[in-house]
Amino acid sequence: MVKNPKLLERFERELVASRKPDYRQNLRVAEALYQEAVRFGIWPPQDPLEGIETVIQIARIATSVRETP
Repeated sequence: MVKNPKLLERFERELVASRKPDYRQNLRVAEALYQEAVRFGIWPPQDPLEGIETVIQIARIATSVRETP
C-alpha cells in the first residue's frame, strides 16, 4: 500500500524525466511481447475485428476531450 501517492507520483515523473528514451530497448521489449503473444496463441487474433467497438468508443472519447487548463 502506498502511504504517500503524491510522493510516488513525483518520484515516477523525475525517474522518467531523468532517463532518455532508448529506441532499441523499446523495440526489443515490443518484439518480446509479440513473440510471447504468438507463443500463447493469442496473436494473431482469430477474429481481427473482435473488440473494434471498444476501440472506436475509446477513440471517440479521446478525441472529444479538450485540453485541460
